Amino acid sequence: MSSVHVDVSFTVRRKEISERRVRELVAATLRTERVRDALISIAFVGEKTISRLNREFLSHQGSTDVISFGLSRTGKSAPVIGDIYICPEIARRNARALRVSVREELARLVVHGTLHILGYDHPDGERRLSSEMWKRQERILESSR
Repeated sequence: MSSVHVDVSFTVRRKEISERRVRELVAATLRTERVRDALISIAFVGEKTISRLNREFLSHQGSTDVISFGLSRTGKSAPVIGDIYICPEIARRNARALRVSVREELARLVVHGTLHILGYDHPDGERRLSSEMWKRQERILESSR
């Protein structure tokens, strides 16, 4: 038996991706990774909030597009538990720079954050685009369209 629960919240006014789509993307990522039990919270927050989280928990200055916090699993059968914070303001800037829709960029960040909770990581800078995590993320997005 499997149990996946995804809580989605918005502290920003503009909802440029639906709660249903967010849940679908998390479920697709978990399915791809063969995770059957999970409790994941995704919060869409403003730039001030993401900057504060970035500073307080990661010791980084400034804002970012996505931050993930995952609890360590005690074994393969233990549920995946994690929180993902996404900043739509930064996603909008990224979408313009990448010439994609804001909805597509937000979808990318949902999958990206979920993969981080599952333990994936990537190098900083341009090398992240050729990382195994990035390739996995793009395959999940492609299959979820």
